[in-house]
Amino acid sequence: MLVHSRRAKGAIWALFALLFLPLFALPLLVVLGASFATHWSSALPSGPTLGHYRAATRGDALQALTTSLLTALAASLLALTVGTWAALAAAALRERHRRLLDALFVLPVAVPSVVVGLSALVAFSRPPLLLNGTRWIVILAHTVLVTAFAHQSVSAAIRRLDPVYEQAAASLGASPAHVLWRVRLPLLLPSLTAAAGLCFALSMGELSATMMLYPPDWTPLPVLIYAATDRGALFAGSAVAVVLMAATLLVLFAVSRVRTKAAHR
Repeated sequence: MLVHSRRAKGAIWALFALLFLPLFALPLLVVLGASFATHWSSALPSGPTLGHYRAATRGDALQALTTSLLTALAASLLALTVGTWAALAAAALRERHRRLLDALFVLPVAVPSVVVGLSALVAFSRPPLLLNGTRWIVILAHTVLVTAFAHQSVSAAIRRLDPVYEQAAASLGASPAHVLWRVRLPLLLPSLTAAAGLCFALSMGELSATMMLYPPDWTPLPVLIYAATDRGALFAGSAVAVVLMAATLLVLFAVSRVRTKAAHR
């Protein structure tokens, strides 16, 4: 820390706790407490039970979790591919054209996600590309929503790259494709994994666009949480929400391990 005084450090930590607990930790603790309760009529939940978690890890909830994981994985890979390709292509453009390309990728996150869902619904509800009622329209909408984050992350990493490595490889006779696969992409690997983790987490929690598009046989977990809380099953919905958070954090932890190894290498 930049502050060396013990009293000042204590004040900063107290301020951090004062802001962190009510804004971030307390809502999560409330959801966690509700997931183990059968009713909540006082300051603390009561009627402890594990029944909500048994229901949240089997049947429709387990299928919805699998759907969310597959959707987020597919959307993350597609977003990372498209975003990385666009960032590499934009690096060779003039500044004005690069800004235009950046604006195009940022546009889907500059508008409400429900607009993106409506746009996909209108665009892909008729031939020749009929996706409405299929899982692919959900994956497409998630990809559109998270590609901007992959593109921005990779673009920032490309601007920080030292061109000496690429110039040295080219001077030794390496082709542009060889320089890309053996020099640029390995150097970008920490940023690529970070972008993949961000895209995955955002896709796992996406609800607004998904509500407009999902078919009955492809129901992601956030939709199931919304349906449970909408019919008043708050405690069961809390358990499903905790399962969603746990699954997302486990995947992000695995991605962070890959990113750490890539950075050390």
